[in-house]
Amino acid sequence: MSTIRFLGAAGTVSGSRHLLEHDGKRVLVDCGLFQGEKGLRLRNWDRFAVPPDSIDAVVLTHGHIDHSGWLPRLVREGFRGPILTSRATADLLGLLLYDSAKCQDEDAEYANRKGYSRHQPALPLYDEKDVDRALRLVRPVDRETWFPPAKEIRCRFHDAGHMLGSSFVEMELATSAEPLRIVFSGDVGRYDAPLYNDPVPPPPCDILVCESTYGDRDHTPSRPLDELEAATKEAIARGGMLLVASFAIGRCQQLVYLLRTLMAAGRLPEIPVWIDSPMAVEATEVFRRHVEEHDFTEARMQGVADSLASPWVRMAKTADESKAINAHAGPGIVIASSGMMNGGRILHHLARRLPDPKTTVLVAGFQAIGTRGRSLVDGARFLHIHGRDIEVRAAVRRVDALSGHADRHELSRWLGSMPTPRRTFLVHGEPAAARGLADHLRTTLGWETTIPAIGDAFDISS
Repeated sequence: MSTIRFLGAAGTVSGSRHLLEHDGKRVLVDCGLFQGEKGLRLRNWDRFAVPPDSIDAVVLTHGHIDHSGWLPRLVREGFRGPILTSRATADLLGLLLYDSAKCQDEDAEYANRKGYSRHQPALPLYDEKDVDRALRLVRPVDRETWFPPAKEIRCRFHDAGHMLGSSFVEMELATSAEPLRIVFSGDVGRYDAPLYNDPVPPPPCDILVCESTYGDRDHTPSRPLDELEAATKEAIARGGMLLVASFAIGRCQQLVYLLRTLMAAGRLPEIPVWIDSPMAVEATEVFRRHVEEHDFTEARMQGVADSLASPWVRMAKTADESKAINAHAGPGIVIASSGMMNGGRILHHLARRLPDPKTTVLVAGFQAIGTRGRSLVDGARFLHIHGRDIEVRAAVRRVDALSGHADRHELSRWLGSMPTPRRTFLVHGEPAAARGLADHLRTTLGWETTIPAIGDAFDISS
């Protein structure tokens, strides 16, 4: 008997955990952290559905915390099997998990100061020692190569085009007849996205588990090079600095790639670009070690071989290197985290330069309600930073062309290359998004789909 149990990312986008059971073997596909509203976050403290030491292996699609962030807790609770993932994901995983452990510790410290917690004292979900133990279990695997996570089960990774190292999983379960074929999409990237390869077409399968993050909408048509060129030229014309709030892994490297390409093409002058984030600096080095993961089409058209390196791209890893940027009046570009301006070095730059009308702030990603980034986009005249209300006299601009998730049309395009699976499950989406994709696939491809809830289990044997 073969079953899939959906332990997360069902009716929500976080906490991806799909437990496959086949002939007494257990393989967990992804082991993500629940994020978002309190009811979801509390699920991170629930006892795992099966004893962690009974799981034979974890197969990890990519490093984002909603897919990987519960791994240290799984290890703390007794998991000792291999964590199988792509080579680039293996290289990024330490950066992401140590940062997550730091956040867990800060959350616990804050809960103790404020006096709220289900624990007395409040405890972190896991710590750096748990991350150490988890990383010792990581086993990198080449893409397009079959590997056995457990007896009678084999898998291989294919490029999903979502971020560095991201993969979807092709899995075969040995049976008395033909193998049972399963595809787990992980997160599917966009076509023609800067820096990343297009997602590889999925192979035929019997069972499909597919994400639905943007299943009810299409992205606005956009041209990221043109949008970034326009925003940067405006900032240069104002005579000041361009501050870009960016996620440290993925978005930062895309922005550097696009800026380098625009400068090589003569569409922008060669002005300094600072990467002001220790994590982003380390992540950029990982990106440069995995050039086979990148699509450098735009840069190579300009004769640029290594578009993540340039005399004009400067790394600010230490606090002193970050402070030294203050001496530069402009023009120049600072890319710093956090992406939603809730923390990180971007706050120091905002506090110093928001009152200057020559400054331009570029918002390069989604801004959740309640974040400083959202307040800025919504036209706030003051931002509360480090205990002070900072007047906003800077110009605020947006670039919305860098989403990492395929939209409804792109998911349909990706899935349309494969024969109709016997059964399709839609996960990793809010209820409206999953229903929207279900309706779209029924209309365009004639597929019937299932939208599981957390905890649902299905017999997929026949």
